[in-house]
Amino acid sequence: MEKYLYIALFAPLVSSMFSALFTNGPKKQFVGIIASLLIFTAFVSSSILLTHILGGGEVVHVEMMTWMHTGNLYIPFGFVVDQISVTMMMVVTLVSTIVHVYSIGYMDHDKGFNRFFAWLSAFVFSMMILVMSDNFAGLFIGWEGVGLCSWGLIGFWFHKDIATWAANEAFIMNRIADLGMLIGIFLVYWNTGSLQYDIAFPAFANLDTSTLTMIGIFLFIGAMGKSAQFPLHTWLADAMEGPTPVSALIHAATMVTAGVYLVIRSNELYSLIPHVGLFIASLGAFVALFAASMALVNRDMKRVIAYSTLSQLGYMFAAAGLGAYWVALFHLMAHAFFKALLFLGAGNVMHAMHDELDPFKMGGLKKVMKGTWIMMTIASLALAGIFPFAGFFSKDTILEAAFAEHHMVIYGVLVFTAGLTAFYSFRLVALIFHGEERYKIFGIHPHEAYKFMLIAMSPLLILAMIAGVFQEPFFNMVEEILGAMEYHIHSHVTVWIMLVGTQVFVGLAILFAYKKYSSWSTVPDGSSPMENSFIYKLLYNQYYIPFAYEEYVVKPYNEISAMMWEVDKKVVDASVDGIANIFYTTGEKTRDMQSGNLSTMLKWMVAGTVGLLSLAVVFGLAARYSDEILAILSGLGV
Repeated sequence: MEKYLYIALFAPLVSSMFSALFTNGPKKQFVGIIASLLIFTAFVSSSILLTHILGGGEVVHVEMMTWMHTGNLYIPFGFVVDQISVTMMMVVTLVSTIVHVYSIGYMDHDKGFNRFFAWLSAFVFSMMILVMSDNFAGLFIGWEGVGLCSWGLIGFWFHKDIATWAANEAFIMNRIADLGMLIGIFLVYWNTGSLQYDIAFPAFANLDTSTLTMIGIFLFIGAMGKSAQFPLHTWLADAMEGPTPVSALIHAATMVTAGVYLVIRSNELYSLIPHVGLFIASLGAFVALFAASMALVNRDMKRVIAYSTLSQLGYMFAAAGLGAYWVALFHLMAHAFFKALLFLGAGNVMHAMHDELDPFKMGGLKKVMKGTWIMMTIASLALAGIFPFAGFFSKDTILEAAFAEHHMVIYGVLVFTAGLTAFYSFRLVALIFHGEERYKIFGIHPHEAYKFMLIAMSPLLILAMIAGVFQEPFFNMVEEILGAMEYHIHSHVTVWIMLVGTQVFVGLAILFAYKKYSSWSTVPDGSSPMENSFIYKLLYNQYYIPFAYEEYVVKPYNEISAMMWEVDKKVVDASVDGIANIFYTTGEKTRDMQSGNLSTMLKWMVAGTVGLLSLAVVFGLAARYSDEILAILSGLGV
């Protein structure tokens, strides 16, 4: 099985390097095809490894080579394929394959076609390192790799200032969080003597609670940045400035899921500190509601879907914080399918609408984009958690875990958020595909995406519908490593009330959204009473958090930087330049000494000889009459 591990790991790297060979040349269609085939090869290898694990095979653990070995520090390039990592490998490679194939059509007319595939495949390779490494150091390499690749992909259209700004925001926000994670990794090594999972995790049981708490908090700070949890969340919506396939990959299979993966992978740590777990669950529930509320009023199609990702990440952290790690992992997997489908569907709509993102300027698109309409509607049903789609099974189990653990506030928040999710999801579907064809007043003539793009999306469509049936086999696979954590509620009546009640609530939210927006006929101009209300403005402006960051963090930092720049110029630079000028002036004044003129050089020789003889006389007299000189100085009180 080792060869399949290496194929799964390095096929994306080969794909990236191959694409990079053509980055400075004209667009080559075969670059996208070869890159996609290599990513598909990684998917096939991951599938073989999954079959091996499902068949009861041993965990595949390889040590490719030694990276660091000094004193007691030993870090190899080691990789492991177990129940957790193989799940992530399947999600990453499957979604990435579909995104790569889809991108052949989406980026067809872009001058940076070849460069795009080089970055995209490197992104996949970094994520594979992250999930397959058998130690925290290797995980951190992949962690920083996805951060770098996200910077290159979010700012892919670097000629747009807003894209460059968004890429820098994502990169810097994650560097802040990564400092916390790095401290956590140092604490792991300091207290356990190793960064290897199979050594460090068992050693946690011998540490005191305060030490474990510190480790857990600092590692979670890293997860907060990568998975965009409050207050390090603002970069996620702004990252929509990148090409839509990038958004699909970031939000469904790579970067933002890395934080959830870290908590799940470190389940042996967080199981020992349930108070930190409760904080993680509470923050997750808050973020779920917080993000959903902002999606209610946003007028950017991609940002609405981005807020939905942020909200669903809150669900995952809520499950992980409550100790239901397998539930969090299952929701991560199910969410990847319907979220990637939503983003790729949004990409189809953008192409049809000449990159327009405001759903209020669309309407009636189901007449010309029936395939995209069906896919986005089913993906929205899965996101809303409607039976029998994938989101129902994963979300319902999270709600069941919160209820069974008697965390009723978390349970209530998550149920209410489910209703909001259904509302904003179908607000988007209704505005885009139903109602009057408002796009006609803007002179737009929409069209459906290429057929092969729709075919590429079809596996996501199928999985969004049927992924729930894999819940039990998935649980049986991961229970060995994540524990048998089934939640049982004593009364079957209670279970049915929960299920039916939630479905009715969600269904009513969908009906309300359709009733309100499916016959929309105008484009809001900001003058309606609702748009001028305090609540609307609060939500539309993201609770003014970006404004607060700009006013109270960015601007003061810029002012301090400008002040320190002046200090640097007038003190540090002036001192260095002053010393340099002294030597330069001295050199200029004494240049005549080396003029090559014999008479001048003889004059300097005579002057030097006289100077040396004078010094010799002075020092000789001082030595001869030293006692007398000391007596005179003593008499003067020196």
